[in-house]
Amino acid sequence: MTEPVTATRWERAFSTLGCPDADVHEVARLARTHGCTGVELRCAPPEGLLTPRSSPAERAAVKAHLASVGVRALWLASYVRVADDTVEDSECLARLGTLLELAAEVGALGVRVFPGAPGPGPAGDACAVRRLRAAADRAAEAGTRLLLETHDSHPAARDVARVLDAVGHPAVGAVWDVLHTWRAGEGFEESAGVLTPWLDHVQIKDVAAYDDPRPLLPGTGAVPLAELPAALAAVDYRGWLCLEWEKRWFPQAPELSEALRYAAL
Repeated sequence: MTEPVTATRWERAFSTLGCPDADVHEVARLARTHGCTGVELRCAPPEGLLTPRSSPAERAAVKAHLASVGVRALWLASYVRVADDTVEDSECLARLGTLLELAAEVGALGVRVFPGAPGPGPAGDACAVRRLRAAADRAAEAGTRLLLETHDSHPAARDVARVLDAVGHPAVGAVWDVLHTWRAGEGFEESAGVLTPWLDHVQIKDVAAYDDPRPLLPGTGAVPLAELPAALAAVDYRGWLCLEWEKRWFPQAPELSEALRYAAL
C-alpha cells in the first residue's frame, strides 16, 4: 500500500464532498474513526451539511456535535466565484457576507472561494482583487478568513499569489489544491514556496491521468503525492492536510472511508 503523506507533522481532515449524504453524526464518526481533527464543510445550497439556508437549530447542532468529538469546522467550501464579472459586485459581496456570517456562527476558520474568471488575464485579477479587498475587513471582524483556491481560471499557485499579493490583507489567504497546480505545470516545491505567505489549507487528491479526472485512491494515480511531504516541510507548513474525495461528482468511486484508510493521511 502506498502512503503518500504521513500524519507526523500535519493535522488530518476531509471534505464532506466525499460523503454528500452524510449527516453530522456520520461525519463525526468518520472523523473519529480515521483520526481526523478537521472537516471542510461543503456549502452549496440546497445541498450540503450546512448552508446559508440552514436553520438556527441546524447550525447549532452541527457546531455542537463536531465540537463534542474534538473536530474543527475548518472552512465552508463555497462556490462563490470572485473573478466572475458576469455577476454584479453587489451580488457577489452579499453572498460573501452571508457566508462569513455563517462561518462565524459555527466557528469555521474560513470561507473557500473560487476565482472563476471567464478567462485568464488582468481583468479577472482586477475583479477578484476588488471584491476580496471589499470583503476583507468584514471577514476580519467576523474572526474568520476568505480563502482563494487554486482552481479554474487561476489554477497555478503563481496565479493565486498574484491576486493575494495585490489584495494585501491578512484576512485573505489561499487554499492549495495540489491537483490543479500540478496540472498547471508547477512542481510541489514551487507551488509551496509561492503560496507560503498566504497558505491556510492544503487539499490532496489523486486522479487517473492529467486529462482524466476520475478520482483514484491517493498514491495510486498520476499525481506525484509522494513528493508533497518534502515540499511542505521545506516551507514549515503546519496546517491541515484535507482529502478532497470527489464522491459527489463521481458516485462510482469507492467510499470516503476506504479512501481515508488507504491513504493513511
